[in-house]
Parts: sequence; structure tokens; C-alpha cells
Amino acid sequence: MKVLVAVKRVVDPNIKVRIKADGSGVDLANVKMAINPFCEIAVEQAIRMKEAGTVSEIVVVSIGLPQCQETLRTALAMGADRGILVETDVEVQPLAVAKVLKAIIAKENPALVIVGKQAVDDDCNQSGQMLAALLGWPQAAFISKIEVAGDHADITREVDGGLEKLAIKLPAVVTTDLRLNEPRYVTLPNIMKAKKKPIEVIKADTLGIDIAPRLKTLKVEEPPKRGAGVKLADVAELVNKLKNEAKVI
Repeated sequence: MKVLVAVKRVVDPNIKVRIKADGSGVDLANVKMAINPFCEIAVEQAIRMKEAGTVSEIVVVSIGLPQCQETLRTALAMGADRGILVETDVEVQPLAVAKVLKAIIAKENPALVIVGKQAVDDDCNQSGQMLAALLGWPQAAFISKIEVAGDHADITREVDGGLEKLAIKLPAVVTTDLRLNEPRYVTLPNIMKAKKKPIEVIKADTLGIDIAPRLKTLKVEEPPKRGAGVKLADVAELVNKLKNEAKVI
């Protein structure tokens, strides 16, 4: 069974982002970039399924600038077999991601597509659902467990009320939650091996897809700084402040 995993290059979640002076977005100059954490979980799950003998090939796909090859190399070092970069300098929004992935899926014909539930830069949580809709495939979002058996997959997903168990037919699209697994550390020998694994580069404009942005960012600004704490004399004063100043009770 072939599995296709989408990965995104984002600002390293462990660093503090800077807002551009004109408020038009986040300053990416000289900023450390990394694979999106939820995408990393998706890659790890595909690798575990391959180690279990369920999966025969793992293809990782990224969309964006040439630097996204670094993200693909990380996934290849983890254990993926080959990569595909759909190269474009256009801001790629969720609908465009879904359209591009649909075109790649038509070419690769995987039995399962695994994507992160959201990217930590825009937090849209839309691409997986849009992709399933465009393909007409079954989908399961926010999965915390998956077991493939024949032509279907048994899924456990997290919902507001607890856990929901589903059985979906393959091919299907699933999106990963944090509790699905813990990604492995990439070792130096595997990083060296990943340099020899193939990455196919496809120009986005050759796919015949409209990936023009549908959304426009009006302004980006930092959240207000947190005020200093105060010491209160008793519970009555606390209740008074919560009621009359914070207005939360």
C-alpha cells in the first residue's frame, strides 16, 4: 500500500516570531524554519505503518519555495522513501493546497493520504477536509489511532465528548492529532542517507490549477502585553475585582 503524506515548512515553533514594521505579516528574514509539528506526526505514522508491514512506500509532498526541499529531506531522513516538491512563490492557501494535492494524488494513486490537522503558522485546519471533498473520498479528522485492515481503516478520533471510533473505506484522507504518536529523532546516518533519496520538482504552473490566494491579510499585530499581577487582601476583594473590573462573573 502506498501512502502519501503532505508536509509544510513553517517557522520553528520554539522561537519567538517578529511582526514586520508595516504590520503586513511575520518577518521571515534569518528565521529558523522547520517541518510543521502535525506534519511530522503524519510522517511518523506512515513510517510506523511501514515498519509494521502495512505500507510499502511513503511519498512526501511539499508545496512552496525551493527551500521546502529541506523540509522534505527531514521527512526522508525520518524514513520516507521519496519526495515531491511542487514549486511556487505564490502564497499557497488551504484551497490551493487541496487542489495541488489532488493533482499529485491522481498521478501517484495512493491508498491513504495523511496530513497534519493544521499548520502552526496559519492554524486554518482546512486542507485535509477540502482535499477529501475534492476527491470524493472518505475522511477522518483529528485521529489518535489508525489500524488498516484490508480495504478499510479502523480509526479512533478525538471529539469534544471524548473518543469516536470509525471504520472508513480506502482510499481515504486522514488528519493527525497530537496524541497519535511522538515523532522520532532524526539520526545523523539517516540524514546522510536522505541526501541520496530522490526529490521530484514540479512547477506549480504546469499543473493547470488556479492557486491564486482567495484571502487577503489586512493586518498582523502582536497580542497586548500582559499586565502586572496584584496582591489582594482577601477573597471578597478578589470577587469584587472579577465582577466589576474583569467582568467575568
